[in-house]
Amino acid sequence: MEIVIDNRKKWLAGAAAVALVTGVGGVLIGRSLDSGETPAPAAPSAAPAEGAGTAEAEAEHGEGFVEMTPERIEASGIRTETVREGTIGAEIIVQATVAAPPEGQALVTARADGAVVRINKRLGDPVSAGETIALLESRDAAAFVAERNAAAARAQAARAAAARERRLFNARITARQDLEAADAARAQAEAELQRAQAAVTTAGVTGNGRYLSVRSPISGRITELDTQLGAYVTAGAELFNVADPRRVQVDAAVPAADAQRIRPGDPAVIELPDGSTVDAVVRSATPSLDPQSRTATVVLQPSGTPASLTQGQAVRARITPRGSEAGGAVVLPEDAIQQVEGRDVVFVREGDGFQATPVTVGSRTGGRVQITEGLRAGQVVVTVGAFALKSQLGAGDAAHGH
Repeated sequence: MEIVIDNRKKWLAGAAAVALVTGVGGVLIGRSLDSGETPAPAAPSAAPAEGAGTAEAEAEHGEGFVEMTPERIEASGIRTETVREGTIGAEIIVQATVAAPPEGQALVTARADGAVVRINKRLGDPVSAGETIALLESRDAAAFVAERNAAAARAQAARAAAARERRLFNARITARQDLEAADAARAQAEAELQRAQAAVTTAGVTGNGRYLSVRSPISGRITELDTQLGAYVTAGAELFNVADPRRVQVDAAVPAADAQRIRPGDPAVIELPDGSTVDAVVRSATPSLDPQSRTATVVLQPSGTPASLTQGQAVRARITPRGSEAGGAVVLPEDAIQQVEGRDVVFVREGDGFQATPVTVGSRTGGRVQITEGLRAGQVVVTVGAFALKSQLGAGDAAHGH
């Protein structure tokens, strides 16, 4: 019995100790929450070392690979170019200007004398084909309408006379020549009506014969505005220039000796100031030389409708006449060549990044380098931003070494 009591005392003492600890813990937790204190956050996991992504990519693709997403490529300003066979001697490098083709620009003139009473568009505004840009108040508009109305009346009278002659002829009252004369008069009157109606439509007569509409013949944007409200203009006066920015051609000034080597269909590349390029093809060449520059104008047609080309922009063009001896060589800008561990390399696009590829460099001239070994036609290489890739490659190697 005594043992039982002792055990019960031990159990009660243990329970009291647990309650005390729990109570103290509750007090401490309550105080911690009341004071606004928060538990210390867990230590963050170690961030991957710089260049770890490159090291993993190298393990998958091989040494000298730099992994880059399309977003990073765009943000880094990296530009690429598709390799073509050619030599420095075969390339013709010339200055050129982006221009509007004949079907991509229009000069809007006044069709008759009149005063400008409304201008619906401002400089740079878009305009659709056939849209009214301005209105002229003109006495010629009334003359066009009056002539059309008179022609309509004559045509109506001629139709009635011809119908009457046909009835008389069918009744065998008049001779056939009278019917033929009436039909000829009707045809002439209807032709005069068509001519008068065409004149009204062409002049853009509106407003009950008071105004003339000035309309754009093409879709595009207003590039020049040479009039103002209240101005009195004469027939043929130049009022607006309209150009379609989606239609461009490149006019290259080529020396006479080089122009003789160029034929329609020859491939070309247009170099933009930001380092990017646009593929093009020779469309035509002028048979004579400019009397001032002594150069021939070669028209290049860009591929597609590149938004990077703006009418009036100065660019550089590289033309490669077909039949030139390439010998397996290619030509790249000097900035595409980088030195890595004492070797000349270029960065070739592969999958989700760029591979540093050793090359053998030949002659250099005019900022261009001839590559004799290491590249083949059709590969895509970095022409702008290669140094940034080299730096990224070096950073990756350093991190990998640590």
